[in-house]
Amino acid sequence: MNFKLRKILHNKLFWLIFLILSSIYSLTIGVKDFNLLGLFTQNSTDINLALISRLPRLISILVTGASLSISGLIMQTITDNKFVSPSTAGTMEWSRFGVMIAILFFGGEATIYKMIVAFICSLLGTLVFMQLLQTMKFKNAMIVPLVGMMLGNVISSITSFFAYRLDMIQNMSSWLQGNFSLVIKGRYELLYLGIPFLIIAYIYANKLTIAGMGESFSKSLGINYKAVVLLGMVIVAVITSTVVVTVGSISFIGIIIPNIVSIFVGDNLRNALPITALFGALFLLICDMIGRVIIFPYEISISLIVSVVGSIMFLILLFRRKKNWSTS
Repeated sequence: MNFKLRKILHNKLFWLIFLILSSIYSLTIGVKDFNLLGLFTQNSTDINLALISRLPRLISILVTGASLSISGLIMQTITDNKFVSPSTAGTMEWSRFGVMIAILFFGGEATIYKMIVAFICSLLGTLVFMQLLQTMKFKNAMIVPLVGMMLGNVISSITSFFAYRLDMIQNMSSWLQGNFSLVIKGRYELLYLGIPFLIIAYIYANKLTIAGMGESFSKSLGINYKAVVLLGMVIVAVITSTVVVTVGSISFIGIIIPNIVSIFVGDNLRNALPITALFGALFLLICDMIGRVIIFPYEISISLIVSVVGSIMFLILLFRRKKNWSTS
């Protein structure tokens, strides 16, 4: 059974077809009636609805799911810890802190300023997290993400405090949780900024994999360890900040998807990147469809669906790894 499951997971064509079919079905979900045949018969109502709302939402979901999954995979590779991700290393909390600063100084409509400040803050926060890891003498697999979560909670509390004191609490709620219901044409294109960095991650995948084996091992192979790690953190910071600014924070994807892929595909970053992106996009798309149909015509926040499903899967992965540790 394990061999059959492994074979299915390796079949990228199968999952790609499944993703395409799920994407087509996702286009048909919504309060307003939409007919796919209207796209071929040049029905103006269906074409406008698809171009303005349905396609932008679908693209943003696919790009967000793939991006966050790859971000988690990169962080897990660099830190050599399967429980590290943008949500457990405090990267998302630092991005939200950056968004608050941008809103405070540049106003709520300055999206590009939000992106720049969120990127700077998330990069600095990730650097702080990595520096803390360097000073830790005891790096238990569970202690490392707990340190990141504690740091993230501190930054989140600071963000909430200033948002409340400066009467920004309503603005904060709009980007505190992931939400695709407001994604329309002209409000999601910022996500495209992360795509070139995904390509860079694939190009430098082998070097990132070597960097995850330690500084001394990297230097013995002629790899500039600090430069490669910094590149990985920049990639993660750019992707995380674009997602937070565009659709808000979405947790768990960066943890569970890379872990599931690594079980069946292995830890080689170059081999795992494509299937991780595919699974991340598919997972977020399915969660979005669940949130849209479960109490139709109303919609449940994507963050809530991902948190419920992701927490269950995370616990399964946690107990599985605990069982492996006890038997090893």
